[in-house]
Amino acid sequence: MMAARATSSSLIERLPLVRGELVENAPLAPLTWFRVGGAAEVLFRPVDADDLAAFLAAVPDDVPLTVIGVGSNLLVRDGGVAGVVIRLGRGFMQIEALPGHRVRAGTAALDVAVARAAQEAGIAGLEFYRGIPGSIGGALRMNGGAYLRETKDVLVEAVALDRKGRRHVLTNADMHYTYRHCGAPEDLIFVEATFQGEAGDKAEILARMDEITAKREASQPIRTRTGGSTFKNPEGHKSWQLIDAAGGRGLRRGGAQVSELHCNFLINTGEATAADLEDLGEEVRARVKARSGVTLEWEIKRIGERT
Repeated sequence: MMAARATSSSLIERLPLVRGELVENAPLAPLTWFRVGGAAEVLFRPVDADDLAAFLAAVPDDVPLTVIGVGSNLLVRDGGVAGVVIRLGRGFMQIEALPGHRVRAGTAALDVAVARAAQEAGIAGLEFYRGIPGSIGGALRMNGGAYLRETKDVLVEAVALDRKGRRHVLTNADMHYTYRHCGAPEDLIFVEATFQGEAGDKAEILARMDEITAKREASQPIRTRTGGSTFKNPEGHKSWQLIDAAGGRGLRRGGAQVSELHCNFLINTGEATAADLEDLGEEVRARVKARSGVTLEWEIKRIGERT
């Protein structure tokens, strides 16, 4: 079914027809864990990788493109996002256990779902994904990790589309991974990845996953409107300790608050704006810099325009 077109002159009229959904002025706040932020000028939900590739091949070069996942580590600014925001959905959620103790997953698949599928197949080594609240696309783009393991430790290859819709297969080395950073070209949109595990006992794997779950629930404000770890850990330091030492625990700005439980998490207490959250984060950075001389780097991705 082809997407409907607006009757007035707008960006959507310049876009190619798709099998998926094109929506003008689409609210993005409901798509993020913070539940704040403005709208996408146009939101595109492709049906599958072929739909996405055809769109990329035909979209005008001057149209900005922004890709989002499940919004677990994302702050959308209040002024919204210009251009087309691409959100991968059901057609990118497949997960398959492969011979050789490997798992192949679409990039919209949740990290926890990949960990679970690996456990059910008796594949060990991917349990750490149980502790990452996001999707595989985000894990690829940020070298997502938890509990002493990172994506770089298990990735075999990733499949991506470039701005022209051309397909690329990247090896682990092609990703140029460092801590919470991927050196692959920014315009690549990852659509699939294959991970290497090892033979394991299903019960033992499940026990390790349950241990990770218990640790997260005890130490992180996972049942609040938060965005995961706010800042990267500087070399030789832990961000939460630097923030705590600088008096950041419980700090508030508008409806935003630094978590009392884990002060590397920002929380929307209910009425926060994106500006509240970002300004609070910047205040935390300033306090840490003044107290310890360390400059914290944002781990949360911030997109869009301020109002």
